[in-house]
Amino acid sequence: MDSYRMDYPEPARRRSWPILVPLLILVILAGAWCAFWFYAAARAKETIAGWLDREAKASRLYACAEQTIGGFPFRIEVRCSDPQAEFRAMRPPMALRAADLLVALQIYQPNLLISEFSGPLTMADPGEPAKFTANWSLGRASVRGTPRNPERVSLVFDNPVLDRNDRSAPERAFSGKHAELHGRIASGTVRDKPVIDIAVNLVAAIAPALHPLAAQPFDADIDTQLVGLRNFDPKPWVQRFREIQQAGGRIEVRNARLRQGDALAVAAGNLGLTETGHLNGELQVTVAGLDKLLPALGADQLVRPDSAAGQKLDSALNSLDRVIPGLGGFARQKAGIGVAVGAALLGQPAELEGRKAVRLPLKFVDGDIQLGPLKLGKVAPLF
Repeated sequence: MDSYRMDYPEPARRRSWPILVPLLILVILAGAWCAFWFYAAARAKETIAGWLDREAKASRLYACAEQTIGGFPFRIEVRCSDPQAEFRAMRPPMALRAADLLVALQIYQPNLLISEFSGPLTMADPGEPAKFTANWSLGRASVRGTPRNPERVSLVFDNPVLDRNDRSAPERAFSGKHAELHGRIASGTVRDKPVIDIAVNLVAAIAPALHPLAAQPFDADIDTQLVGLRNFDPKPWVQRFREIQQAGGRIEVRNARLRQGDALAVAAGNLGLTETGHLNGELQVTVAGLDKLLPALGADQLVRPDSAAGQKLDSALNSLDRVIPGLGGFARQKAGIGVAVGAALLGQPAELEGRKAVRLPLKFVDGDIQLGPLKLGKVAPLF
């Protein structure tokens, strides 16, 4: 029987190191990442404390009812409940208070700070009842760069509202479906002659306190550049505008597009500041559907015979009578038609997005605003 015995090789022992080594490396990396996150969280807490101390020395005070740090494993999140801010050096001083603030920093993208804040936000003189109350369904902000050298700042709000409270009853000052504000340093630095690009986007906005025309919903896309700032150190905007005037700076409106109902307008030009702080300059405005806007702009000023604009309009309508007898008289009977025809004749024919339009100068002369022959009002001085 032994002659029939067969020898079988013993099974090879399985080597476990190909499995254990990657697992061990993974555990080490996870531990190192945990240690790094807790170190970064501790550093963030120290940085916030140092920043608060520096701001307090400049009379800008910030406080939270409760502050927590989280976001493990890939973010550093700082949550501040009942955030409050008081700017004592402003003239007049201002106190802000919101419901909640969340600031997040991606560990793999440390130069981008993202914030979300919850309303309502109240604005008041320190120790006094709120003058304004703002609210929104979603509010976000982002800052690219470092706290001392920001490169871009963006604010985005869904369904924003702003109410004025210093009246017998709250008064709606602004509302909209969507609002965005973007700013970036185009050239220079925060500390040395920064040139700031500012872009504003509004959807279905209403601002009755701004002008009667803004009492109806409108959309706006505005792209501007601010030239002449000395620096961007914390200071009141009154002082900034005074520096711009002293430096011979300007507000360059590179493109402004506004739509309200069937009316559409685009504008571009440059505005400076006088020694008294008034806007001074000219924008070239192209308007389609001017007849829709004129009633809200004060069309009665155009049809008043004793006004300079009325005399120009009367001359324009007389020219219609010379071309087609009776046409000018018919336009006079229909005030709206007369105003639209007269304004069209006083401006330059143009085309805007495939529609017939009129090009008129929008002039600012020591704060007075005039669109072609129509005086719209006056802008308060900026300083």
